[in-house]
Amino acid sequence: MSLPSSDDYDSEGTDYGELSVMRDMHNELNQESPVPTASDCSSEFSDSDSELQHAFAKGLLKPGLNVRLMEKKKVFINDVAGLRQKLQEIKKDLNWFERLDLVCKPAPLAPEIAVQIEEQETQSLSSGKNLALNEFKRETTFHRQAQAAVLEGLARLKALGVVTKRPEDYFAEMAKTDVHMQKVRALLTKKQAETERIEKIRNIRQQRKISKQLQKEGKLKKQNEKKEMLDEVKKFRKGIRKDLDFLENKKPQKQNPKKGPTKSQMKRQYKDSKFGFGGKKRGLKANTKESSASMDDYNKPSRRKGPKMMKPGKKSAKNFRPGKSKRIKMKGQGRRKN
Repeated sequence: MSLPSSDDYDSEGTDYGELSVMRDMHNELNQESPVPTASDCSSEFSDSDSELQHAFAKGLLKPGLNVRLMEKKKVFINDVAGLRQKLQEIKKDLNWFERLDLVCKPAPLAPEIAVQIEEQETQSLSSGKNLALNEFKRETTFHRQAQAAVLEGLARLKALGVVTKRPEDYFAEMAKTDVHMQKVRALLTKKQAETERIEKIRNIRQQRKISKQLQKEGKLKKQNEKKEMLDEVKKFRKGIRKDLDFLENKKPQKQNPKKGPTKSQMKRQYKDSKFGFGGKKRGLKANTKESSASMDDYNKPSRRKGPKMMKPGKKSAKNFRPGKSKRIKMKGQGRRKN
């Protein structure tokens, strides 16, 4: 029979040494008794207890193979005398200015905060919560304790003549060198320039989009105005509309106040006054009841007292013939009057 070694255990803690002991014990018992048959299989489990008892009586089973031993509990020792002795060894007698340790009571609580804490405690009691879990009260206590320590510490430092505020002209020594700070400044300047460039490009793109939108809106507006004008003209041609008021809504063209109308503009005005702006042409010059009764264009003949005498030395108006340019001009004035 072989003793179990460290290799007889796997990662799951299976005791292969115990299995080997049981296998050897089983072989010794089989040498004394015949090989069990199929009829003896039912009594195999009942014989296992007796086999273990025989093995324990012979001393084949050792403690620790089947029963896990109890682990020893660690005993904590509170050596107060040793701790005090160690404290005296490491303790240094320094002034309070070097230690800055304070033992004081918390500062008085503000009334509004006290009311808030009471409300929270009342809610916690009504809901069955533990008061020790009140985080707001705990943080308020820390704040009050620190506030009281600061007030007392400043008073002591002032009594010792220690300055607690920096002067206005105080300049602290830089932890970084000037070369390093110049690099940092160059990097910041570069980043700022890059940001400005990106912002400028973004503004240009936005302006382009706005200008395109304005052009598109202006084009659509012109198309709509043109369409409305054509619709009104069609209505006028069909006789649905009797007046030409829609033409007055059109914006007048800007003219230079210093210069008068050009030759082409005068020609256009003359044709417009003679032929109109389109539409029905037939019957425009026909007389109506109103035009027949109107006396606006009637010129009253002048009364002559007698024949007009010619002055001596001047030619008669009948025999005087103007030049060609004057005749053309007079001819044009006659047409305009017609």
